[in-house]
Amino acid sequence: MRPSFFSRLPNFLLGATPYNGFPQTLSLRQINLDVLSGLTVSLALVPEAIAFAFVAGVAPIVGLYAAFIVGLITAIFGGRPGMISGATGALAVVMVALVAQHGVEYLFATVILMGVLQLFFGAMRWGKFIRMVPHPVMLGFVNGLAIVIGLAQIDQFKITGPSGQRDWLTGEALLVTGGLVAATMILIWVTPRLTRLVPAPLLAIGAVTAVVLGFDLDVQRVGDLASLSGGLPSFAVPIVPITLETLMIVFPYALILAAIGLIESLLTLNLVGELTDRRGGASQECLAQGAANLCTGFFGGMGGCAMIGQSMINVKSGGRSRISGIVAAMSLLCFILFTGPAIELIPIAALTGVMFMVVIGTFAWNSLKSLLAVPRADALVTIVVTCVTVLEDLAVAVVVGVIMSALVYAWNAAKRINASTRPSVREAGALVYDIQGPLFFGSVTSFHELFDVKNDPDKIIIDFAASRVVDQSALQAIEDIAARYDALGKTVFLRHLSRDCYRLLTKTGQLIIDSHDDPKYGVAVDYGVKLGTLDAKH
Repeated sequence: MRPSFFSRLPNFLLGATPYNGFPQTLSLRQINLDVLSGLTVSLALVPEAIAFAFVAGVAPIVGLYAAFIVGLITAIFGGRPGMISGATGALAVVMVALVAQHGVEYLFATVILMGVLQLFFGAMRWGKFIRMVPHPVMLGFVNGLAIVIGLAQIDQFKITGPSGQRDWLTGEALLVTGGLVAATMILIWVTPRLTRLVPAPLLAIGAVTAVVLGFDLDVQRVGDLASLSGGLPSFAVPIVPITLETLMIVFPYALILAAIGLIESLLTLNLVGELTDRRGGASQECLAQGAANLCTGFFGGMGGCAMIGQSMINVKSGGRSRISGIVAAMSLLCFILFTGPAIELIPIAALTGVMFMVVIGTFAWNSLKSLLAVPRADALVTIVVTCVTVLEDLAVAVVVGVIMSALVYAWNAAKRINASTRPSVREAGALVYDIQGPLFFGSVTSFHELFDVKNDPDKIIIDFAASRVVDQSALQAIEDIAARYDALGKTVFLRHLSRDCYRLLTKTGQLIIDSHDDPKYGVAVDYGVKLGTLDAKH
């Protein structure tokens, strides 16, 4: 009998999917933790959404709508329960040029196209390629993003002057703000040692806000950034010309935003998965991000992706199910509709303290020690990715890191190819070269240097039992060796090609197959090679 929707609801909220099924059930304690964690996250989302809206050059409500819509849709349909999404700085810095040149309506059109592209990537299941990101790149991403989050909080120690410029706090204002930040951090550190019934960040925010209100301290509050009051987001088609020219304007931005959004989301998905011991869901997350951004563009939001800082707050506060993300998004909507004036009273210093604790918890401190123990190439990749993440952006950093890691791997693999020689027991007077290691574009030079063409006998057997012919460069290398021997009137035989090598070589039409008698590889024949032809020989 097929289970009803309501009987399957607890598992859905937990995220028990084919990707990461768990035979758990929701307990009252877990529900309580998820609700309180979601509320904590919603408070931390407010200043971030407003700040990133300012970075992108749009009204604060545009950032808040994005945080609500993206957060809600990804919480319900995303690939990792407990992960938080919303408006992010990585996307905002790309949007600012578009908004400055063409206006906010073009931004909405770009976000819609961004969502369509992400849906396409998810349908093609390209999210699985995130597994190609090596561990040193992940470490660099985590450390770089922690530094970026930390640097973003430094701006909270500034105040807007009469002329609109941002000046550093001084004197008593600086001491009070610094003291509140420190008090928040201490409370977050101490609270888990006393009780785990209430998330430490939520308790710290409440306590510091009570102190500020009780003593009427003159510090910056959320309301100083922007008003949270607003209505429900309304559906509207972006007012842009439906022309090829418009597509040429928005498509490059949409592609960059889609790539950055998915890279940050999938890396965060992996990071949250390590903390919660869950795997899979990459393609599902791509689809959820795409649907979220598609909807956001039609409802006046600036788009978004996964947020590592808020995800860490949620997970470390006990949030494990979809409930926490849903509560965070719905709480944010309640702030906009009903409780904006109350939330505006929260001191910025309390939220800054929360984010500083996120930085401390996110940075992989053990990676500093491991830099001295791991291979120097891996250490260099970690450092470079960290620096590029801070100085440029996440997408560029990950691409640079993957390319560096691939080049290091290719270089190391190229050095692995070697050969040993022995007399043949099947062909009288023939010399056998036993090749070890992969033959590909990086190792063809070393492959050529293995042979003593001038002094070798008239019959040469190249045995690939311990090797693999990988690419077209390898095929050309084999042909070149055959040509060099043929020029001296000598004959080359190829032996023991594995199935994949066999397919690769025969596709070129260079080999003629006359026998299949190798029980291990399926191909065990000696191929006589002459310049321009390859004749089968038994």
